[in-house]
Amino acid sequence: MAFPERFSNLPEYAFPRLRALLDHHQPGGAPVAMTIGEPRHEMPPFLTDVLNAHLDGFAKYPVNEGIPELLEAIQGWISRRYGASLAAENLMVLNGTREGLFNAALALCPEQKNGQTPVILTPNPFYQAYAVASLVLGAESIYVPATEASGHLPDYANLPAELLDRVAIVYICSPANPQGSVADAAYLRNLITLAERHDFQIFADECYSEIYRDTPPPGVLQIAAEMGVSPERVLSFHSLSKRSNMPGLRSGFVAGGAESIRRIRQLRAYAGAPLPAPLQHVAAAAWNDEKHVNRSRALYQQKYALADRIFAGVDGYQGPEAGFFLWLPVEDGEAAALHLWKQTGIRVLPGAYLSRDSGDLNPGKQFIRVAMVAPIDELEEALRRLRNCLYP
Repeated sequence: MAFPERFSNLPEYAFPRLRALLDHHQPGGAPVAMTIGEPRHEMPPFLTDVLNAHLDGFAKYPVNEGIPELLEAIQGWISRRYGASLAAENLMVLNGTREGLFNAALALCPEQKNGQTPVILTPNPFYQAYAVASLVLGAESIYVPATEASGHLPDYANLPAELLDRVAIVYICSPANPQGSVADAAYLRNLITLAERHDFQIFADECYSEIYRDTPPPGVLQIAAEMGVSPERVLSFHSLSKRSNMPGLRSGFVAGGAESIRRIRQLRAYAGAPLPAPLQHVAAAAWNDEKHVNRSRALYQQKYALADRIFAGVDGYQGPEAGFFLWLPVEDGEAAALHLWKQTGIRVLPGAYLSRDSGDLNPGKQFIRVAMVAPIDELEEALRRLRNCLYP
């Protein structure tokens, strides 16, 4: 039997890799998982009543592009949050943003760019879903380091002009997973200007936009509207997983130009899995409510302050601007993760599992990612154990 080669160069996914590294060693204490970005704050309690009121919707096929109530709720949230006015035709409901970040590339990346193989630019390190679409498309993936020197954001502007002319799609994650850095308005303006000059689309993964210290991170929709550029130039991806502590709901959306959304809808009509109607009603109620988001954000702000106190004086420590990950400097991420597990029972993710070699550089190799999702008392104990083990 013949099998395709297109995915043969994909490394093992991060979490199976971590199990292979750690699981044949005994933990040095009560196990504490700080690997996966799965929120553990309270879900909005009122959503149970919403779900119960619409259970009969499981007996019907759901609407692919989104029920009117959900599209209206998303429109209202975008208007309140970013001051951008979008029609329903500018929105597509997703079964979690991972499928959208993948399928949008399939729907929108051209077969050629200026007569050449198209290029997809990806920040390095990155959310691993970005890596797969280019393999299916036969596009060239280029991983652009996001290091301390560039503010932990990819420096796309300094790439050669002849390369940028081949670019079809640029992924940007802000707030960034894993570093917690934020692309400010100036960065987004410069990126959009670059996209206009070299004619590519920006795929902005903004799933962590509602978890921040003080100032709401700007969004690509907001900056594009202020600049007056074509709405086809940018696509913004959002989710309820982090904002509303509902990763199991698998509800998100993509917003962009009407033609881009039309093409995404067309592909998804053939190959997508629509969100069940009762869950779409739940999602609509969540987008319409900010009180639960504010309560959850306040807890994360306490966690930022806690981490800043515990890691004060650690050389190279930078508290995240947003999101809920710590990106901690170590000599070698795999060695640090293994040592931490064997000595304390704490599981963290080596940074190299989220990045690729780029020349002589792997920008994740000397970091570990630590998810601050546990209740604050549990988190404090774990962070102190981590500090004492790795930074005595």
